[in-house]
Amino acid sequence: MNKSLLNIVILLGLGIFTAGCALNKSKSAKMQLVWSDEFNYSGLPDTTKWGYDIGDGCPNVCGWGNNELQLYSGHRLENARVKDGHLIIEARKETKGKFAYTSARMVTKRKGDWKYGKIDVRAKLPKGRGIWPAIWMLPSDWAYGGWPASGEIDIMEHVGYLPDSLYGSVHTKLFNHIQGTQVTGGIMSKTTSTDFHNYGIEWDAEKIDFYYDDYKYLTFNNKHQGSEAWPFDRTFHLILNIAVGGNWGGKMGVDNTIFPQEMQVDYVRIYQ
Repeated sequence: MNKSLLNIVILLGLGIFTAGCALNKSKSAKMQLVWSDEFNYSGLPDTTKWGYDIGDGCPNVCGWGNNELQLYSGHRLENARVKDGHLIIEARKETKGKFAYTSARMVTKRKGDWKYGKIDVRAKLPKGRGIWPAIWMLPSDWAYGGWPASGEIDIMEHVGYLPDSLYGSVHTKLFNHIQGTQVTGGIMSKTTSTDFHNYGIEWDAEKIDFYYDDYKYLTFNNKHQGSEAWPFDRTFHLILNIAVGGNWGGKMGVDNTIFPQEMQVDYVRIYQ
C-alpha cells in the first residue's frame, strides 16, 4: 500500500473511522460497464455524453451558491477539450465581461443518469491557492425539493490551499454544510497534481462507499430515516469542474500567478 494512504484524516464526519486498517478494496468485480468516455479522440468533448453548466449560476444561485469567481463557458476549447487521450478542463485568468476567470463545468445530465452503481474517474488535479476542483453528483430530477433536500454526492473535492488533502462528502436535508452536519471524510496524498489517481464511489440502496485508488475511506449508510436523510434512491448525474475562489476554495485568497490550471481526466467509467 502507498504510504500516503496510511495518512487518513476524517473531517466534520458523523462516523468514526480507523486509519490504515479501515481501507478496503473495491468489491465490484461483478459489475458491468454501462457508460464510459475513454477520451480517445480530439477536440471538443463528445456532445452525446457531455453538456455544460454555463455562466455564474444567476439569477437562481449567483456564484453557484458559493460566491465563486469564475465564468463557466460552453463549447470553448480554451476551457474544455480532449487531447492526447485526456479530457482537459482548464481554469484561466482572463477577463470576460465582469469576470476575471473562466473555466468549465462538464455535466452528464440527460446523457448519463444513474441510480446506484460504481463511479470511477481517473484524474490528475490542478494546484495552487484559490483552485477548487471537484468530481461530484447532483440529482437529475430534484424529486425531494431544492438543495440540499434532493441530495449531493461529492466524490472528490480539493482546495488548493490544502495541497495534500482530498475530501468526499454527502449532503442531504439533515446532513449538510449549512448546518455543519454534513458527513465528510478526508484522505491525504502528496501526488494529487503530479500523478493520476482514481476517485470513485460504490452506491447501492444501503450505502455509499468512497474510494481513493480503490481503497475505501468513508461510508455513508442508509439508516432508513426517510428522504431527509437518504434521498439517494433517485437518478443522479456526474459533474466535473474547476471553480476559482468561493467560500471554501477562496478562503485563503487566490494566487493569480498560478494560471492557467488544468484538471486532466484519463477516463470516466460507470458500472452497474
